[in-house]
Amino acid sequence: MNMLIWQIFWLYTRVSLFSWGGGPASLALMQRETTAAIWVPPGSTHPVPWATPLEFSDAVAVGNALPGPIAPQVSAYIGYKLAGVPGAVAAALGTVLPTTLLMLVMVVFFFRIKESLTVQSMLKGVRPVVVGLLLWTAYDMAVSVFGVKQGGWGATLLQWDKLLIVALTFGILTLTGLNPAFVIFGAACFGLVAYQ
Repeated sequence: MNMLIWQIFWLYTRVSLFSWGGGPASLALMQRETTAAIWVPPGSTHPVPWATPLEFSDAVAVGNALPGPIAPQVSAYIGYKLAGVPGAVAAALGTVLPTTLLMLVMVVFFFRIKESLTVQSMLKGVRPVVVGLLLWTAYDMAVSVFGVKQGGWGATLLQWDKLLIVALTFGILTLTGLNPAFVIFGAACFGLVAYQ
């Protein structure tokens, strides 16, 4: 168990140190790493992924429903699944601690060099990558949510209700200042009534 706790901490430390653009931007790398990592659950002999893409989507949904930064919440969800409370703590610490320490060191130097042409040029190159990472995360989650691997993209059209939820969510968040937590709560209530 101690080895698994260390592996959880180290995986989320790597994700946090190699992600650019903050919590939401780190979700792409976090999803890739989490769904690729394997372990053997207690009482089993078969290795399984730390989380399936659908489980990762669930973690993102739960994390978005809560206040605060998304990355530690998603990692804590996966950590808890793997090793209970110690796993959740290790995952959250791995997500937050290394970059927080790095930020404390960097903030001192950044204010000295933030106007540097080199730094500004690097930031201009990195910002579009963050958008691409977020789009990839949305695409990869859509493949899981709509079951594209089983039925192809054409089968998505048969799930008009989910497409309508996507469109309504995008419209509400784009056109209003409504907190996303209320949208998620509303969707959960709808799901309870419509899909039970």
